[in-house]
Amino acid sequence: MGEDRRLVAVVALAQGMAAAHGSREAWRAAAVGACRALGGSFAALSVWERELGRLKVLVNVGELADGEEEFPEDESYPVHQFAEITEFLHEQWAGGGEPDAWVETAEGPAAGRRPGYCHQRVAALRRRGRGCCVVAPIVLHGRAWGELYVARPVGEPVFERADADFATVLAAVVAAGIAQTERLEEARRLAFTDALTGLANRRAVDVRLEQAIERHRRDGAVVSLVVCDLNGLKRVNDTHGHAAGDRLLERFGSVLSLCGAMLPGALAARLGGDEFCLLAVGPAADQVVKAAGELCRRAAELELGDGVACGVASTEDPIGPVRSARRLFRLADAAQYRAKAERAARPVVAGRAGPDDPVVRLADEPSKETNGERRRFRGRHAP
Repeated sequence: MGEDRRLVAVVALAQGMAAAHGSREAWRAAAVGACRALGGSFAALSVWERELGRLKVLVNVGELADGEEEFPEDESYPVHQFAEITEFLHEQWAGGGEPDAWVETAEGPAAGRRPGYCHQRVAALRRRGRGCCVVAPIVLHGRAWGELYVARPVGEPVFERADADFATVLAAVVAAGIAQTERLEEARRLAFTDALTGLANRRAVDVRLEQAIERHRRDGAVVSLVVCDLNGLKRVNDTHGHAAGDRLLERFGSVLSLCGAMLPGALAARLGGDEFCLLAVGPAADQVVKAAGELCRRAAELELGDGVACGVASTEDPIGPVRSARRLFRLADAAQYRAKAERAARPVVAGRAGPDDPVVRLADEPSKETNGERRRFRGRHAP
């Protein structure tokens, strides 16, 4: 491959990773780009999980052998099986050396390699019908992150020293792409996360609720919303200080997350101030009410606090057509206000009647949505 073609390949790899939406797409773009750049038939990207002492395969691309998957759930290999990893990490790099790539073949060590390090890779090449591979360590933030692996089938030209040098360059480009992806994901996480509790924030709820209502309109999915107000926060702040109030919010956030785990895929969020919510898509309304009841019980046991006022609204209950996120939120909020006014120890559920389930309706509910209702509902604690 000429220098111009290799430059084009590097640019294509970098562009592919830059265009990725999320880590999985970035991993795949890295492996595909490296495979094409090196003229391989197969490529994999693996991460070194230090705490587990293993290399975990993130993605496989190209001609997959039996048992290989594009995004494997649990394909991993103990690091001690690959002594060259230890050599590169602790001997060469510790002295300021560069993490150069190397070549292995199905026939044994490539030219210039010390014997005895490659038996596991040689066995893997033979088992999967591959003739050679080039392995390039990936370094991120000055530490070993993982490796880039590209292979060719039996009968194809064996990788040369120049290919290994080029793989080293590709690994550096991949490292830069991974770092950029991690920065973007962290920015997205912060944009949709409440800083104090670590739960989702109001912005995340707005987005997910709009998507959930669209799914409800499209295929009838059950959408349920639990809105709750933590009682006694102002008293705690005034009496014990805001640090104690923050601890109460954090502990209630943990309780909310725990109860949310009763509902597969539920989103636990802090809307702002002392107001929280659970958004569930799919579980039956009775399951959501049960989780809300458990939330009330656990909240009542928290030190310092005065329990929680909890309102529930679900499209599965008789609350009329739900064509907007705003309507469901208003019903859940109205139920929560009633629970607070009545000092209810259990959730108040919109649309249900009975001693434990007071009916909650919206007064003067319009027959058509107003312009304001078509806008995303922001609520009382909107940023």
